[in-house]
Amino acid sequence: MCGIVGYIGEQNATPLLINGLKRLEYRGYDSAGIAILQDHSINIYKKVGKIKNLEDAVNGSELTGSVGIGHTRWATHGVPNEVNAHPHTGNSGALALVHNGIIENYETLKKELQSKGHVFKTETDSETLCHLFEKLMEDGFDLVEAVRLGLSRVEGTFGLVIMSSNHPDMLIAARRGSPLVIGLGKGENFIASDAAPLVGHTTDVVYLEDGEMAVVTKTEMNVKTIDDRPVNKSIVTIDTDLQEIEKSGYAHFMLKEIMEQPQTLENTMRGRLLMQEGSAKLGGIGKDIESLLYARRVIITACGTSWHAALIGEYMFEELVGIPVEVEYASEFRYRDPVLGNDSVVIAISQSGETADTLAAIREAKRKKCKVFGICNVVGSTIARETDAGVYLHAGPEIGVASTKAFTSQVTVLALIALVLGRMRSISTARGLEICRELAAIPDKVSQVLANHEQIKEIAGEFKDMRNFLYLGRGYNFPVALEGALKLKEISYIHAEGYPAAEMKHGPIALIDKDMPVVFIATRDSIYDKVISNIEEVRARKGKVIAIATEGDKEISKRADRVIFVPPTLDMLKPLINIIPLQLLAYYIAVSRGCDVDQPRNLAKSVTVE
Repeated sequence: MCGIVGYIGEQNATPLLINGLKRLEYRGYDSAGIAILQDHSINIYKKVGKIKNLEDAVNGSELTGSVGIGHTRWATHGVPNEVNAHPHTGNSGALALVHNGIIENYETLKKELQSKGHVFKTETDSETLCHLFEKLMEDGFDLVEAVRLGLSRVEGTFGLVIMSSNHPDMLIAARRGSPLVIGLGKGENFIASDAAPLVGHTTDVVYLEDGEMAVVTKTEMNVKTIDDRPVNKSIVTIDTDLQEIEKSGYAHFMLKEIMEQPQTLENTMRGRLLMQEGSAKLGGIGKDIESLLYARRVIITACGTSWHAALIGEYMFEELVGIPVEVEYASEFRYRDPVLGNDSVVIAISQSGETADTLAAIREAKRKKCKVFGICNVVGSTIARETDAGVYLHAGPEIGVASTKAFTSQVTVLALIALVLGRMRSISTARGLEICRELAAIPDKVSQVLANHEQIKEIAGEFKDMRNFLYLGRGYNFPVALEGALKLKEISYIHAEGYPAAEMKHGPIALIDKDMPVVFIATRDSIYDKVISNIEEVRARKGKVIAIATEGDKEISKRADRVIFVPPTLDMLKPLINIIPLQLLAYYIAVSRGCDVDQPRNLAKSVTVE
């Protein structure tokens, strides 16, 4: 998950690295550090905590130089402290590196290197790489060859940038499992974990693939595989606007991203709804759509919030298309021996397009000759490159660690796919037109909910000191309950669980008392009366009820302590509206508790390690 940035050129690297790390801080914020080549030696600054601590330490230090690397850490091996913070060096201090990933055989390598006189200073697996490369140089290999041979011995994953005071005219980047992108400038080049640090500096980038390493100078880039085969790389143009990765006056990125959802939903649907035909057009999967339509088995795989979107997709596909769908946690799917064949289709969902478990699931499915579709937000990401076909969300960069706008865009894309397939198979033009009209109306309806944020803020103030929450929903609203509970857990550190409302009686009801708020997603649908019965069961046990209800519902106010009203829509689209008040509720509770909502403890945005 860690963030990596590198620079080689003519400018002072220090502010470029610091600003780049700020843009990558959502990848980890346990500690941070930079290494700058200055006066023929490598100067390193490290600090525990946020990038601001590192920035304060560097200010006034006269640390200048035109070559450098930086790192913001999400700790795996070794506690978060200055010793374990990156960059790391070996015995000589002439080589420094930053690393994202896990070296699985580091203990074996470490013992071997210690037996040959190498002295280790940290608890990390990453430091082993420094000593390994140094040992190979001691044996007579030049830096590039030492890195290549060293990495051929490494088991595990890495996104890696290396610098050396003995080779001041180059940086070396290498990738296996952890993403790296090279930004191409004029007389300068950049390396980063993703494109965010490059915005405003260059629009031309090259994505490294697994098993590739690059030698980068200020004017050139040469890419080979780790087993020494030359690679011709294509240059990709990125068009991210600087404003998209700034807060634009909001207190937090999370609030900005919640409030952006009317626009991001429009962007996700733009040019895709065919209002005259009651269908949709998805160019990324157009040529492959029939493999989905006639699949014997469809598996949707994802992690976290994307898994909740996948559950909603399952309901949509089965309702509109009649295709049997299974939803799998990617972290479980990758370690089973799933029954797959060439008539099975796998759909992988990931905001970042770099989720390690989801990538592994994709590769397992492709190994078994399945057609694999991707749904992701980041153009040029690994999942986008490795899947057979797919759909981009067009939600714009999501910086807040707790996903909000990506979730609603994922659900929208799944609705569009289900609509296309349904029209191809069985649903009428009239039904298709109805779905199109309701999809087109969703952004305005989301805006109506967002306009009610002050009431939701008031409710959050009432319940901010609770220690537990229960979220309940049925049908399409069950995954909404799961997602609402996850949002609260992620950013407020309050224990919360999501359940199907009817399952409450099979265990969770034992927890309900006056100190247990229960959030019901109770909008009017075919099973509304059943949800009302569940509310009564909670009230009988003195539980506090917060209800998400359809506008005009006069009955619900008699049964709930607090009610948040939302506009009506089709059952299959209710999650797009009903999740909005739950996102705001979690946000305002976390803020009132003094939590860091953009960078919650122990979490990182893009989970690129197991």
